[in-house]
Amino acid sequence: MPKKSTSSKKSDSSTRTRAAKKGARQARKSAPAFKSKYATSPLIETRHSPIHGTGVYAVAPIKKGTRILEYLGERISHAEADRRYALKDEDDGHTFLFIASNRTVIDAGVNGNDARFINHRCDPNCETVIEGGRVFIDAIRDIKPGEELGYDYQLTWESTDDPADLALYACRCGAKNCRGTMLDKEPIDKQKAKSKKKKTKKSKSKQPTKKTKQAAKRKRGR
Repeated sequence: MPKKSTSSKKSDSSTRTRAAKKGARQARKSAPAFKSKYATSPLIETRHSPIHGTGVYAVAPIKKGTRILEYLGERISHAEADRRYALKDEDDGHTFLFIASNRTVIDAGVNGNDARFINHRCDPNCETVIEGGRVFIDAIRDIKPGEELGYDYQLTWESTDDPADLALYACRCGAKNCRGTMLDKEPIDKQKAKSKKKKTKKSKSKQPTKKTKQAAKRKRGR
């Protein structure tokens, strides 16, 4: 199942999985699970987006480096996230889940805020930053009033995924550099294989050579 992996200042797996079955339930508008300084922002508003559904727009100038929102919602386990959205429509590529850590997934469909409406963009003006298991949205360049906010979802996928399923994640951001998909450039299984190979190579390079061992013996013998 494709999952969102956003560019982040930390190397945590900042990914968001697919959403609930279309029309199965509406996002509740009750207060977030815990108070956050970035639950709302006077710098933004939500309205219809030509990219997809509802989008988030700047209503005032937003300077580069500004922390705009925190991605809020019910904090659940990965197992619960998989169980909760197992009945999703086959033609629904919408997402409201964001993986905050190896243990925690944020479901913005429950007690979520406007951060859940930020769309994917191949030319992002924002990025997600994970700090202590919490997900924040920061501006990576100056944003003008009226401009739609967006970050690169980098949806993770596997080389064994059905091409028909992956086609659901086509990108419609309209950027000059649009790659035509919200998927990451390389499948996650290949990324993991490369990472494992690199670690093995690094581990081998740290092992002492014959000459180094002999030199160490001579030093101990003095």
